[in-house]
Amino acid sequence: MKISDFQTKDVINIVDGKKLGQVSDLELDLRHGRIDSIVVPTFTRFFGMFGGGTDVIIPWRNIVKIGADVVLVRLDEAKVAAYREEEDVQVRT
Repeated sequence: MKISDFQTKDVINIVDGKKLGQVSDLELDLRHGRIDSIVVPTFTRFFGMFGGGTDVIIPWRNIVKIGADVVLVRLDEAKVAAYREEEDVQVRT
């Protein structure tokens, strides 16, 4: 699988069923040759740039299933709420 294959998949949190966005990047552990986490921007960026806000970093261990169209993750509701609150504050300012 290529990184570009990940970038076309929607990320869904199975805890609340909400779409978190699409994978924008991967964090790699080059020493051990594995993926550490996936990165999902909190709101859409214009052609991958000119975006503000924070990114949701989802550890690889939180990935439940990688399907043809989606990546299912398990994220604690408190963490997702914290990301959304940060996003609301940044959008308002």
